[in-house]
Amino acid sequence: MDMLPIEIKVNVEGDVGAALSALGGSHGAMTTRRIWFAEDRDGVAEGRVLLLDGGVIVRFRSGDGPDDLTVKLRPSTREQLVGRFSGPFEVEPLTYKVEEDWSASSRVLAASLVRRDPPGALADALEAGADPGASLDAVQEQFLHACAPAVALDGLVALGPISSTKVEDVPLDDLEVHLEVWSAAGLDFLEASIRVQPKEDDDSEEFTARAERRQRKLEDAVRERGVVLSEHPENKTRRMLAALSSGG
Repeated sequence: MDMLPIEIKVNVEGDVGAALSALGGSHGAMTTRRIWFAEDRDGVAEGRVLLLDGGVIVRFRSGDGPDDLTVKLRPSTREQLVGRFSGPFEVEPLTYKVEEDWSASSRVLAASLVRRDPPGALADALEAGADPGASLDAVQEQFLHACAPAVALDGLVALGPISSTKVEDVPLDDLEVHLEVWSAAGLDFLEASIRVQPKEDDDSEEFTARAERRQRKLEDAVRERGVVLSEHPENKTRRMLAALSSGG
């Protein structure tokens, strides 16, 4: 693989509604969805998230627009991504992406295989007692078997729903920022993110330096609007799933 796109994220603590307003959340295209994550049923009974601990995320989203089912490896390694999964591809209704995921000082590789479905198509998989793993298609199963063979996919349970409100392409200084709020289990999280794409004439050092400048710009733009950045070492997915599993 050549240089990879980088998604840069900052998480916000405190009053999420006030922060969303301060960051201009009324100035972009808003979508609302509900999100579920599949986890190991026995692990959840013990308050543990074994798939997430194994670097595997299985996420369902439903609401505005098509449903989608995502299988993601994060953190991943280039050596782990074998065969057809060594680089990105798109074959309708599947999109496979490999990118870097930056948050504060953390930099990890993430590989995700997303399948789009008609609205409401995933509802049955999320009913109480259903097996959400049965909704994975053959390519998603192949992805996990090839790249994360140690992860068991039998006996899963859906955790959620999480209410998601996302506002895209919000102008912050000279950045276009995506804002997303998650709410569930008495918790509210706001994440601001941007993507940095490599240019044809970039070398690796130039691209990394440009991404680092954009990261500082994003952090500064959020702080300058009176919004407090989270110092919490865990990302919103882990914090939310920990809350949902302990409550389930």
